Amino acid sequence: MPTLKGFTFKNQTETSADLYFYGDIVSDWWGAWQDEDQYPDAIKNFLSEQEGKDLNVYVNSGGGSVFAGIAIYNMIKRHAAKANVKVYVDGLAGSIASILAFAGSEPPEIPSNAFLMIHNPWSYCEGNAADMRKMADDLDQIRTGILNIYAEHLKEGVTIDQIEALMDAESWLNGEKAAEYFEVKTTEAKEYAAAVGDYMKKARCKVPEKLKIAKDGHDPEQQAAEEAAARKRQEIRDLTVKAIMEGE
Repeated sequence: MPTLKGFTFKNQTETSADLYFYGDIVSDWWGAWQDEDQYPDAIKNFLSEQEGKDLNVYVNSGGGSVFAGIAIYNMIKRHAAKANVKVYVDGLAGSIASILAFAGSEPPEIPSNAFLMIHNPWSYCEGNAADMRKMADDLDQIRTGILNIYAEHLKEGVTIDQIEALMDAESWLNGEKAAEYFEVKTTEAKEYAAAVGDYMKKARCKVPEKLKIAKDGHDPEQQAAEEAAARKRQEIRDLTVKAIMEGE
């Protein structure tokens, strides 16, 4: 059984803990290529250890798996029903990570230079025409599920049609712009590099130039270390799979 990872908590006390979403949202341990990546099982275990405690949740993620993100959102919402949960968007709450911004027991704080990015769900598909039509229908249903979450956090006077249009256009909303559509608290600009990861490339997102620069300006030594760690994790996965197969 692999060791659970994918979550980071700091400043843990008897009454509160800090939870960080600083990587992609993935389905399980096998998909967590970086230590910062999050997945539902890890969050479930984390929240069970923090039962009854207040949480500060920090988000800087470009998104990932829709179903994993929705599962994590619902888990945090259940925790927020019993304790105070505050959410802070440090750099980017993008794609399915955008719903995590609204998982708290009060409106999230988004600095004026941080971003909420919303767009339509996407997926890969192969097969015949019927398979592809079904995938399109499934994506429409998934989109409706995401819209239902957004609908619970709209600013008074904003319609769901407006949010649908923003999703169609793939919209990058800074803190001030996000406050025009959603119940959020805009704060002063903070110095954080937005987490523009591989998921954004796969989804062919139109990342703003200044965020691309922040990504390209990543420390080469740190990047090399991260890549080496990712290769090491892949080796461990390969050895684990081999051991399982040989044991059958």
